[in-house]
Amino acid sequence: MSSIPLRVLLCDDELMARKRALRLLGEIPGIEAVIECESGEQVLARLRDDEIDIAVLDVNMPGLSGIETVLAMPEERPYVVFLTAHPEHAVKAFEVGAVDYVVKPTDQARLAKAIDRARSFLDHGGEGAREPARLAKLAIATHDGAALVAPADITHATFDGALVTVHTQARTILTDDTLQDLETKLEPSGSFERVHRRALLNLDHVERLESVDSGGYVACLSTGKRVDVSRQSARKLRRRLGLR
Repeated sequence: MSSIPLRVLLCDDELMARKRALRLLGEIPGIEAVIECESGEQVLARLRDDEIDIAVLDVNMPGLSGIETVLAMPEERPYVVFLTAHPEHAVKAFEVGAVDYVVKPTDQARLAKAIDRARSFLDHGGEGAREPARLAKLAIATHDGAALVAPADITHATFDGALVTVHTQARTILTDDTLQDLETKLEPSGSFERVHRRALLNLDHVERLESVDSGGYVACLSTGKRVDVSRQSARKLRRRLGLR
């Protein structure tokens, strides 16, 4: 179990159902706080102001449904568990990225299993994660072919709104790959972290993390470059590095 306490958001428009779920969540070890909401609109407002690790959502709600709420969340969103009396929406829930789908009435053991599943994604980047083989060379698509680069030489990659730039200790490479493409390709190296919707960072090249007023960091690299780390990513990064 992770030593980092979890912040959970609970949303259900029915007061009695919300209070029961609140009680069940209160029996699960490792939860630091539960933030209550009664609508999808409230969820989106809280996500703008609060650091949330896991969102537990009902599906059928007035206004925005649980599914619509997830689709409207920012890119750096919490892991989502649906807790609902409507099993027919399960397929759609998983299509929008839910980590679990719990049908009411539930008990503490089943809800704890869903929370632990989400916790495993937070701690390890996915359930059943294992130490992968390292890549010798990475092919980075360019306008005139491909550049072959050792992942260890990449310090970071940034998106400027048009193209992604891959930065190494010796050069920069403009690529048609997206940051998501690069993140997937570099995952086996084990050193990279998505720290912003516009930045991917090689932690092996980070010499210092400077706190900023927003709750995020500025990562100071061995090359002298500085990379912004968003508030939500900073929380995940602290978890990965064992910081509080």
